[in-house]
Amino acid sequence: MSAIPDPQIMQDLATQIRLWGRELGFQQVGITDCRLEQHGERLQQWLDAGYNGDMEWMGAHGEKRWRPELLEEGTLRVISVRLDYLPPDTQPVQVLKDSTKAYVSRYANGRDYHKLIRKRLAQLAQQVDRYCEQRGIATSGRAFTDSAPVMERALAEKAGLGWIGKNCMVINSTAGSWFFLGEIYTNLPLPVDVSEEPNQCGECTACLKVCPTDAFVGPYTLDARRCISYLTIENKGPIPEEFREPMGNRVFGCDDCQIICPWNKFAKPTAEQDFHPRHGLDSGELVELFRWTESEFLQKTEGSAIRRIGFERWQRNLAVALGNADASPEIISELEQAQPTATPLVQEHIEWALARLRSGRRRKRKIRNPAAP
Repeated sequence: MSAIPDPQIMQDLATQIRLWGRELGFQQVGITDCRLEQHGERLQQWLDAGYNGDMEWMGAHGEKRWRPELLEEGTLRVISVRLDYLPPDTQPVQVLKDSTKAYVSRYANGRDYHKLIRKRLAQLAQQVDRYCEQRGIATSGRAFTDSAPVMERALAEKAGLGWIGKNCMVINSTAGSWFFLGEIYTNLPLPVDVSEEPNQCGECTACLKVCPTDAFVGPYTLDARRCISYLTIENKGPIPEEFREPMGNRVFGCDDCQIICPWNKFAKPTAEQDFHPRHGLDSGELVELFRWTESEFLQKTEGSAIRRIGFERWQRNLAVALGNADASPEIISELEQAQPTATPLVQEHIEWALARLRSGRRRKRKIRNPAAP
């Protein structure tokens, strides 16, 4: 096997990688080096400030997160891919405005993306391996999709897939930010993309202002402890009372800082059937979802990202959303019936919801509208 591949062969392979990526359904493929020192420094500052909350895994791997060659020995380049996920005909703002509906982050409306992207990355890696094997080039590498200590947004930015915006999401000037990322670490000295997309957030601060819980400390800095996505997904305990009313009807994640982003007017609906809504989760009725038994929850969230939070946290989140809805005999009855057999964690949130509903306290109608910057 050749120790130092011919540069022309690597150039041709890079072209093929982009072609193969498109054929596999990825909307964009970029290649970058492994230099992430600046991002590593920012990460450490973020961790030192405690903004990661209970997500101890964010700092558990030391330099491996920002030094790919430590995570996968021999890594010289990273192949970064983009896969759009915005469901067609989705109406996020309408759901957020309807207190009887449950808002589920758009990425979780369909099947869990991990298996789909991982499978396609494996296919792409196999094509690279075959190409190199035919030319006597030794290869090694590993595919990732939100499954290891990988700074995927930083790598995507360096690979030219977009820029990291003030809302900490990767934004693409022709596709917005409704997309998943995946990576292949490789030992091949592929030519890197030098056409990094410049940051085009400009003076806009719409995403910072719209956040229901004021989770942004400033541009490009998120305090996860205040973020609804963290509170409804990562947080295993009670939701702090100060955040329960601002949560509104968001029961799994939050998309407000994406909905309001002007660049998302360029986002295109996904053609991936796996990302299309299942079981009406793009606009489900709160009461109907709260009525699910644990077996129904497990059956209807099979293959979904929602299942990872478990039935207890699902009920916890729904109880808060019901407490933020306009009071009705049906909602109060459902909460009262569930209270005696609920876990202590869920009971706490049911009690909070019932207290609000019985007092006649209504959800604030003056909400921050993510539809208009």
